[in-house]
Amino acid sequence: MTEYGLIGYPLIHSFSKRFFTDKFESEGIDAQYLNFEMPTVDNLIDTIKAHPQLKGLNVTIPHKQNVIPLLHDISPEAKAIGAVNVIAIHRNADGTPHLKGYNADVIGFMDSIRPLLTPHHTKALVLGTGGASKAICHGLKILGLDYTLVSRTPRNAQTLGYQNLTPEVMAQYRVIVNCTPQGTFPHEDTFPDIPYQLLTPQHLLYDLVYNPEKTVFLQRGEAQGAAIKNGLEMLHLQALASWNFWHED
Repeated sequence: MTEYGLIGYPLIHSFSKRFFTDKFESEGIDAQYLNFEMPTVDNLIDTIKAHPQLKGLNVTIPHKQNVIPLLHDISPEAKAIGAVNVIAIHRNADGTPHLKGYNADVIGFMDSIRPLLTPHHTKALVLGTGGASKAICHGLKILGLDYTLVSRTPRNAQTLGYQNLTPEVMAQYRVIVNCTPQGTFPHEDTFPDIPYQLLTPQHLLYDLVYNPEKTVFLQRGEAQGAAIKNGLEMLHLQALASWNFWHED
Protein backbone atom coordinates (compact mmCIF):
# COMPACT_ATOMS: atom_id res chain seq x y z
CA MET A 1 0.00 0.00 0.00
CA THR A 2 1.31 3.43 -0.95
CA GLU A 3 2.00 5.70 2.00
CA TYR A 4 2.00 9.47 2.44
CA GLY A 5 2.50 11.41 5.64
CA LEU A 6 3.06 14.50 7.70
CA ILE A 7 6.09 15.51 9.75
CA GLY A 8 6.00 18.17 12.44
CA TYR A 9 5.75 18.68 16.17
CA PRO A 10 3.33 18.61 17.81
CA LEU A 11 0.66 17.00 15.63
CA ILE A 12 -2.31 17.25 17.98
CA HIS A 13 -4.86 18.13 15.30
CA SER A 14 -3.83 17.05 11.83
CA PHE A 15 -5.88 18.54 9.02
CA SER A 16 -3.76 16.69 6.47
CA LYS A 17 -4.47 13.22 7.86
CA ARG A 18 -8.22 13.78 7.80
CA PHE A 19 -8.15 15.37 4.35
CA PHE A 20 -6.14 12.67 2.64
CA THR A 21 -7.83 9.76 4.44
CA ASP A 22 -11.17 11.08 3.19
CA LYS A 23 -9.71 11.59 -0.29
CA PHE A 24 -8.39 8.02 -0.45
CA GLU A 25 -11.71 6.58 0.71
CA SER A 26 -13.89 8.67 -1.61
CA GLU A 27 -11.71 8.09 -4.68
CA GLY A 28 -10.90 4.43 -4.02
CA ILE A 29 -7.15 5.06 -3.74
CA ASP A 30 -5.20 2.22 -2.11
CA ALA A 31 -3.10 4.37 0.21
CA GLN A 32 -2.79 5.50 3.80
CA TYR A 33 -1.69 8.75 5.42
CA LEU A 34 0.53 8.61 8.50
CA ASN A 35 1.51 11.20 11.08
CA PHE A 36 5.23 11.23 11.94
CA GLU A 37 5.51 13.38 15.04
CA MET A 38 9.15 14.35 15.44
CA PRO A 39 10.64 17.17 17.55
CA THR A 40 13.68 17.33 15.22
CA VAL A 41 14.40 16.10 11.68
CA ASP A 42 17.39 14.04 12.84
CA ASN A 43 15.55 10.77 12.20
CA LEU A 44 13.77 11.79 9.01
CA ILE A 45 15.98 9.86 6.58
CA ASP A 46 15.85 6.72 8.74
CA THR A 47 12.06 7.04 8.95
CA ILE A 48 11.79 7.29 5.15
CA LYS A 49 14.06 4.27 4.71
CA ALA A 50 11.92 2.31 7.17
CA HIS A 51 8.84 3.03 5.02
CA PRO A 52 9.74 1.89 1.50
CA GLN A 53 6.18 2.59 0.27
CA LEU A 54 6.32 6.23 1.42
CA LYS A 55 5.84 8.45 -1.64
CA GLY A 56 5.39 11.92 -0.19
CA LEU A 57 5.35 14.05 2.93
CA ASN A 58 3.75 17.26 4.07
CA VAL A 59 5.89 19.38 6.37
CA THR A 60 4.52 21.59 9.12
CA ILE A 61 5.99 23.60 11.99
CA PRO A 62 8.70 23.65 13.14
CA HIS A 63 10.41 21.90 10.19
CA LYS A 64 9.61 23.99 7.08
CA GLN A 65 13.11 25.42 7.04
CA ASN A 66 15.26 22.81 8.79
CA VAL A 67 14.34 20.03 6.34
CA ILE A 68 16.01 21.91 3.49
CA PRO A 69 19.59 20.67 4.16
CA LEU A 70 18.30 17.07 3.94
CA LEU A 71 16.85 17.49 0.44
CA HIS A 72 18.55 16.48 -2.78
CA ASP A 73 16.57 18.96 -4.88
CA ILE A 74 14.30 21.95 -4.30
CA SER A 75 11.86 23.74 -6.58
CA PRO A 76 12.76 27.30 -7.64
CA GLU A 77 9.74 28.71 -5.79
CA ALA A 78 10.54 26.89 -2.54
CA LYS A 79 14.13 28.06 -2.85
CA ALA A 80 13.03 31.67 -3.30
CA ILE A 81 10.70 31.40 -0.30
CA GLY A 82 13.25 29.62 1.86
CA ALA A 83 10.70 27.16 3.23
CA VAL A 84 9.41 23.73 2.20
CA ASN A 85 6.07 22.18 3.13
CA VAL A 86 5.96 19.31 0.61
CA ILE A 87 8.54 16.58 -0.02
CA ALA A 88 8.25 14.20 -2.97
CA ILE A 89 10.07 10.94 -2.35
CA HIS A 90 11.59 9.16 -5.33
CA ARG A 91 13.68 6.00 -5.10
CA ASN A 92 17.04 5.49 -6.76
CA ALA A 93 17.90 2.19 -8.47
CA ASP A 94 19.46 0.94 -5.24
CA GLY A 95 16.34 1.87 -3.25
CA THR A 96 17.82 4.89 -1.49
CA PRO A 97 15.46 7.89 -1.30
CA HIS A 98 15.82 11.00 -3.44
CA LEU A 99 13.97 13.94 -1.87
CA LYS A 100 12.64 17.02 -3.65
CA GLY A 101 11.09 19.92 -1.76
CA TYR A 102 8.27 22.20 -2.84
CA ASN A 103 6.16 24.95 -1.31
CA ALA A 104 2.40 24.52 -1.67
CA ASP A 105 1.52 27.15 0.96
CA VAL A 106 2.06 29.94 -1.55
CA ILE A 107 -0.31 28.30 -4.05
CA GLY A 108 -3.04 27.77 -1.47
CA PHE A 109 -2.69 31.30 -0.10
CA MET A 110 -2.72 33.07 -3.46
CA ASP A 111 -5.70 31.15 -4.82
CA SER A 112 -7.59 31.70 -1.57
CA ILE A 113 -7.03 35.44 -1.06
CA ARG A 114 -7.09 36.57 -4.70
CA PRO A 115 -10.93 36.80 -4.97
CA LEU A 116 -11.06 39.08 -1.92
CA LEU A 117 -8.57 41.68 -3.15
CA THR A 118 -9.86 45.04 -4.34
CA PRO A 119 -8.05 48.07 -5.87
CA HIS A 120 -7.51 49.68 -2.45
CA HIS A 121 -5.66 46.59 -1.20
CA THR A 122 -2.14 47.63 -2.21
CA LYS A 123 -0.14 47.07 0.98
CA ALA A 124 -0.12 44.24 3.51
CA LEU A 125 1.12 43.70 7.05
CA VAL A 126 2.37 40.17 7.63
CA LEU A 127 2.24 39.21 11.31
CA GLY A 128 5.02 36.77 12.18
CA THR A 129 8.37 35.91 10.64
CA GLY A 130 8.38 32.09 10.54
CA GLY A 131 8.33 29.68 7.63
CA ALA A 132 4.67 30.28 6.81
CA SER A 133 5.17 34.04 6.58
CA LYS A 134 7.90 33.55 4.00
CA ALA A 135 5.43 31.86 1.66
CA ILE A 136 2.82 34.54 2.32
CA CYS A 137 5.28 37.32 1.50
CA HIS A 138 6.25 35.57 -1.72
CA GLY A 139 2.59 35.23 -2.69
CA LEU A 140 1.82 38.87 -1.90
CA LYS A 141 4.73 39.95 -4.07
CA ILE A 142 3.41 37.90 -7.00
CA LEU A 143 -0.05 39.39 -6.44
CA GLY A 144 1.45 42.89 -6.66
CA LEU A 145 1.11 43.96 -3.02
CA ASP A 146 3.85 45.63 -1.04
CA TYR A 147 4.30 44.04 2.36
CA THR A 148 5.93 44.73 5.72
CA LEU A 149 6.65 42.16 8.40
CA VAL A 150 5.48 42.71 11.97
CA SER A 151 7.16 40.97 14.91
CA ARG A 152 7.22 41.18 18.69
CA THR A 153 11.02 41.29 18.41
CA PRO A 154 11.98 43.19 15.21
CA ARG A 155 15.49 42.31 14.08
CA ASN A 156 15.95 44.79 11.25
CA ALA A 157 14.68 48.07 9.86
CA GLN A 158 12.35 46.25 7.45
CA THR A 159 10.33 44.74 10.31
CA LEU A 160 7.91 46.72 12.46
CA GLY A 161 7.13 46.11 16.09
CA TYR A 162 3.49 45.98 17.14
CA GLN A 163 4.03 49.28 18.93
CA ASN A 164 4.83 50.86 15.55
CA LEU A 165 1.37 50.21 14.10
CA THR A 166 0.32 53.86 14.14
CA PRO A 167 -2.89 55.27 12.63
CA GLU A 168 -0.83 56.28 9.57
CA VAL A 169 0.49 52.74 9.11
CA MET A 170 -2.92 51.15 9.59
CA ALA A 171 -4.48 53.52 7.07
CA GLN A 172 -1.92 52.53 4.43
CA TYR A 173 -1.79 48.78 5.04
CA ARG A 174 -5.29 47.48 4.45
CA VAL A 175 -4.47 43.78 4.21
CA ILE A 176 -3.35 42.08 7.42
CA VAL A 177 -2.28 38.43 7.39
CA ASN A 178 -1.80 36.55 10.66
CA CYS A 179 1.00 34.02 10.27
CA THR A 180 1.46 33.52 14.01
CA PRO A 181 -0.08 30.60 15.96
CA GLN A 182 -1.98 33.00 18.22
CA GLY A 183 -5.63 32.07 18.46
CA THR A 184 -5.09 28.41 17.59
CA PHE A 185 -6.96 25.78 19.64
CA PRO A 186 -6.54 25.26 22.58
CA HIS A 187 -5.38 28.88 23.02
CA GLU A 188 -8.41 30.49 21.39
CA ASP A 189 -8.32 33.49 23.71
CA THR A 190 -4.95 34.72 22.36
CA PHE A 191 -4.63 37.14 19.46
CA PRO A 192 -2.08 39.41 17.74
CA ASP A 193 -1.72 42.76 19.48
CA ILE A 194 -2.72 45.09 16.66
CA PRO A 195 -4.82 48.27 17.14
CA TYR A 196 -8.15 46.78 16.13
CA GLN A 197 -9.95 50.09 16.72
CA LEU A 198 -8.16 51.47 13.63
CA LEU A 199 -9.61 48.84 11.30
CA THR A 200 -12.21 49.89 8.73
CA PRO A 201 -14.52 48.23 6.17
CA GLN A 202 -11.70 48.71 3.64
CA HIS A 203 -9.43 46.36 5.59
CA LEU A 204 -9.08 42.65 4.88
CA LEU A 205 -7.96 40.33 7.68
CA TYR A 206 -6.70 36.89 6.68
CA ASP A 207 -5.81 34.32 9.34
CA LEU A 208 -3.79 31.21 8.55
CA VAL A 209 -5.39 29.67 11.65
CA TYR A 210 -8.50 27.60 10.88
CA ASN A 211 -9.24 26.03 14.26
CA PRO A 212 -11.30 27.72 15.62
CA GLU A 213 -13.13 28.80 12.48
CA LYS A 214 -13.30 32.41 13.63
CA THR A 215 -10.40 33.50 15.84
CA VAL A 216 -10.47 36.56 18.10
CA PHE A 217 -8.30 38.26 15.45
CA LEU A 218 -11.04 37.73 12.87
CA GLN A 219 -13.87 38.49 15.31
CA ARG A 220 -12.38 41.86 16.17
CA GLY A 221 -11.80 42.67 12.53
CA GLU A 222 -15.37 41.72 11.64
CA ALA A 223 -16.68 43.94 14.46
CA GLN A 224 -14.97 46.89 12.70
CA GLY A 225 -16.55 45.99 9.38
CA ALA A 226 -13.41 44.46 7.85
CA ALA A 227 -13.57 41.56 5.42
CA ILE A 228 -12.26 38.36 7.03
CA LYS A 229 -11.14 34.89 5.98
CA ASN A 230 -9.58 31.97 7.80
CA GLY A 231 -7.00 29.51 6.51
CA LEU A 232 -9.23 26.49 5.84
CA GLU A 233 -9.59 26.98 2.09
CA MET A 234 -5.85 27.65 1.86
CA LEU A 235 -5.25 24.28 3.51
CA HIS A 236 -7.54 22.48 1.07
CA LEU A 237 -5.84 24.14 -1.90
CA GLN A 238 -2.30 23.47 -0.69
CA ALA A 239 -3.23 19.85 0.05
CA LEU A 240 -4.39 19.40 -3.54
CA ALA A 241 -1.17 21.06 -4.72
CA SER A 242 0.79 18.61 -2.55
CA TRP A 243 -0.90 15.70 -4.30
CA ASN A 244 0.11 17.14 -7.68
CA PHE A 245 3.72 17.61 -6.56
CA TRP A 246 3.91 14.00 -5.33
CA HIS A 247 2.83 12.78 -8.72
CA GLU A 248 5.00 14.96 -10.95
CA ASP A 249 7.22 12.95 -13.28
